[in-house]
Amino acid sequence: MTSIHPVILSGGSGTRLWPLSRAALPKQLLPLASDRSLLQDTVDRLTTMPEIAAPLMVANVEHRFMIAEQMREIGVEPRAIVLEPVGRNTAPAIAVAALLLSRDDPDALMLVLPADHLIGDIAAFHEAIRVAAEAAKNGHLTTFGIVAATAETGYGYIRQGSPLGDTPGASRVAAFVEKPDLATAQAYVAAGDYYWNSGMFLFRASDFLTELGKLRPDILDASRAALDVAKNDLDFVRLDPAAFEACPSESIDYAVMEKTGCAAVVPADIAWNDIGAWSALWEVAQKDASGNATRGDVMLENARNNFVRAETRMVAALGVDNLVIVETADVVLVANKDQVQDVKKLVDRLKAEKRCEHLIHKQVYRPWGWYEGIDDGERFQVKRIMVKPGEKLSLQMHHHRAEHWIVVSGTARVTCGEEILLLTENQSTYIPLGTSHRLENPGKIDLHMIEVQSGSYLGEDDIVRFEDIYQRS
Repeated sequence: MTSIHPVILSGGSGTRLWPLSRAALPKQLLPLASDRSLLQDTVDRLTTMPEIAAPLMVANVEHRFMIAEQMREIGVEPRAIVLEPVGRNTAPAIAVAALLLSRDDPDALMLVLPADHLIGDIAAFHEAIRVAAEAAKNGHLTTFGIVAATAETGYGYIRQGSPLGDTPGASRVAAFVEKPDLATAQAYVAAGDYYWNSGMFLFRASDFLTELGKLRPDILDASRAALDVAKNDLDFVRLDPAAFEACPSESIDYAVMEKTGCAAVVPADIAWNDIGAWSALWEVAQKDASGNATRGDVMLENARNNFVRAETRMVAALGVDNLVIVETADVVLVANKDQVQDVKKLVDRLKAEKRCEHLIHKQVYRPWGWYEGIDDGERFQVKRIMVKPGEKLSLQMHHHRAEHWIVVSGTARVTCGEEILLLTENQSTYIPLGTSHRLENPGKIDLHMIEVQSGSYLGEDDIVRFEDIYQRS
């Protein structure tokens, strides 16, 4: 049985799903449609296919520990987690994956999947993969065309050409079409030979690299240079920053698929959704008799066709229709469901005004656990800290702040200068400014603490690390 190697692209930012999706915790790492993240669902839906090999992940360097932890939670050990120092779109990411797989098998079959899609019909998806694999074995660069149930203007389209003589169920690609206006989309759906462009692909690594070398040798050369001097770091492969930053930013569609003569399409009726906006989540969610989809502590009265998600407190809505309401600890979004594609404009304004609400949540994840800001003011800041069993923060020092630590539950091993303390519930200690210190959890349960910082500057960049098991700078 020929193995199929999933290549999971997890570098997106998901700005249209703000305020839940943020730069430090993007949509693919969030539980949006189930109790698991979109990334976990993407990987898990392949595990029942015996021909599927361990996944190769391509991800933003800032998300590396969360991705590794989410894979551990579902019992999956990736073949590799390749870290991009900067985003360069899909063509370079796929090129790096193809080059890496080619080291063991130049003809390795690559199943390229974005990490943030929903697929409702898993059996039909598996069947489409098997058809695409046969086309790939015959030298075709195969994409999955989603059967267009409605006239969507937010997707690109693929026009189906003549059937492939060597692969039943697959056809040549006659054309890739940009996102159409509504009248054109309606004509496509009526014609019956147009499919939504899913952004999922299956091909041999050697065939993709050959076509990329013909069509965009600059992307291939830069990707190869970035991988040739990549560094192994724990379970990660760090691409060379200088070489990868020099790589042109281009999608696989523009770089290869729209130009190659080897493109093929497999029609896929798989209940697919790319969760491109809050309205898409409303469409796939379970709804009450009034068309409302809710999650969290939500109370509605005389309300219809709304999407309401509460993360930290109760949200009540009265006499409203067709709204998206999303509550987080620091932001509440209220939008007309017909305008949620423009959420990105709000994110752009946050960036322009140099605010932080598009970057991080109040609860910030770290490889050792998380911290959450709960109060701040002139020269002070209060945080909740959770450290997982067996984990430890870096040995560090601050130039501008002192810290008080109070243990709420669990056990803390504290290094403060030359002294080592063991603290339990309701015990506390003081870390003077300029003193090297470290916090560890030697116990079997989570360590929860309150940290009170005081000083002239309280930014997260006031950290001098002397030693770190996670090899952060």
